[in-house]
Amino acid sequence: MTQDIAPDRGWAPSACTLPTAERPLRLAEFDALFAEAVQAVRRPGRELLRLELAFSPEHAARAAELTARETGCCSFFAFTLTIADGGLALEVAVPPEHAEVLDALQARAAAPAAPAPAVPGSATPVPAASRGSA
Repeated sequence: MTQDIAPDRGWAPSACTLPTAERPLRLAEFDALFAEAVQAVRRPGRELLRLELAFSPEHAARAAELTARETGCCSFFAFTLTIADGGLALEVAVPPEHAEVLDALQARAAAPAAPAPAVPGSATPVPAASRGSA
């Protein structure tokens, strides 16, 4: 992630090697995953962010593929995807010098998203406004 994507959010790691033209696309992919899957946002430490995701094989595959590509350009990220007991969680860790990037990621993950359309017979989606943060 870079300052070209969101200069007001602290996305300015010089270590990012993603070509400038691809950065807005990557940011949009993260925003879409966050809007569709994030149920809770927790910050157990300055260098660690935990995102509770709606459980589904599709969300797990999407998070794994997206984070694998992200470590290709921003190698300072450490992503851990955990699937256990019917839950899905994505932990993001950074070294101390990149904590501000984690701040920006947390802000994006916790940002309210457009409400999901209701689908007859499906579970009610968790409104973005009710996402917790610690």
